[in-house]
Amino acid sequence: MQSKHRKAWGAAAIAVLLLILDQTLKIWVKTHMQLHESIHLFSWFQLYFTENPGMAFGMELLDKWILSVFRIVAVTAIGYYIFRLIRRNVSFGYIACIALIFAGAVGNIIDSLFYGVIFDHSYGQLATFLPEGGGYATLLHGKVVDMLYFPLIRTHYPEWFPLWSGEEFIFFRPIFNLADSAICVGVAILLLFYRRQLSDSFSK
Repeated sequence: MQSKHRKAWGAAAIAVLLLILDQTLKIWVKTHMQLHESIHLFSWFQLYFTENPGMAFGMELLDKWILSVFRIVAVTAIGYYIFRLIRRNVSFGYIACIALIFAGAVGNIIDSLFYGVIFDHSYGQLATFLPEGGGYATLLHGKVVDMLYFPLIRTHYPEWFPLWSGEEFIFFRPIFNLADSAICVGVAILLLFYRRQLSDSFSK
């Protein structure tokens, strides 16, 4: 019982810490940078403020309302899954990976649910927290704040390259946030080190 208790607190600590870091950075960017403004920290790393109305890494696949509801349902299911894992006393490494995914999903849900209500827009201005005229969108229609940009390689496609001849090539182009990172890290560790446990867990 004591081991399960420690795992529960450990999972909660991971989720809470990630959420605090994620939301702190997002709120700082939202209130200190205008949309599409960038801060060059290194040649290969920038804080580049963009807002994502869709899914991770800027993808837009579903209607915003449907996406928000889907995220809430998914997070509820993941939270229940963590509860089941703790009750079954599964290894903490596995639980920690699921906690990372859970925290990442919750972090982006907070943006979608509340940012449109509690902030005004960032076009050509710094956003205001709880503006007098109201936010830029309604509940469930907020945009996810992204800012982590790693243009590790900047070059151009060679002239002989089909379709994109001579065009600029940037690796890595997607702009994301800490919540996206937590989800990707959690999934990557699961696939690398816990594939068998993941398969066994869902088969029970």
